[in-house]
Amino acid sequence: MIVVDAGDDGTDTLARPRADQVLRAPRGRAVQMNRGAEAATGDVLLFLHADTRLPASADQAIAEGLASTGRAWGRFDVRLSGRRPSLRVIETLMSWRSRLTGIATGDQGIFVTRERFRTVGGYREIPLMEDIVLSRDLKRLGPPVCLRERVTTSSRRWERNGVARTVVLMWWLRLRFFLRADAADLADAMAEPRPGAEIAVLAKAPIPGLAKTRLIAGSARTGRHASRPS
Repeated sequence: MIVVDAGDDGTDTLARPRADQVLRAPRGRAVQMNRGAEAATGDVLLFLHADTRLPASADQAIAEGLASTGRAWGRFDVRLSGRRPSLRVIETLMSWRSRLTGIATGDQGIFVTRERFRTVGGYREIPLMEDIVLSRDLKRLGPPVCLRERVTTSSRRWERNGVARTVVLMWWLRLRFFLRADAADLADAMAEPRPGAEIAVLAKAPIPGLAKTRLIAGSARTGRHASRPS
């Protein structure tokens, strides 16, 4: 297990006792995953997002899936973590869509042989859609193994922003990417909202005797009273 961290929130400290290696890399999923792939020594690479959990038999399922099909890459079906009935529909459609198109997303736990990963040049180091591009590159050389075992991925985005709104946004971004929109612009549209900061300034009128003297006009500090504002 290789953890590639790009933040300053203490993730590396928490991960070090539990991982075989903890590496640092510039921020960006593609950059971080490529960095991990460089350090890995296994014959098969599994790329796992931080908010996705594998089923208990994941390693065995991957090995058997690749061996029985003779294919070089694949992904899992997906389950979203929330309990809303609409999420059951979304996760089912995600898995069906992937089976029909042969395109996988990072939320589905993409795995690939080291040799095939190197052949396609790894992840394109773009801010968004790196999983879609990798799938397209790999698909040109052969179809994926579509495992029915399910990874569990966080549903926080759907629950916070609304299921319908999130689905529309994702399809809109994919359409724009297909039409060759800049990946950096798409990443900005997909970015998690961050809490903002607001500053309220409360001040008194600079009236001698009722406000701090440093706020009073120069003439007032000399003893002449400023006129009271209307």
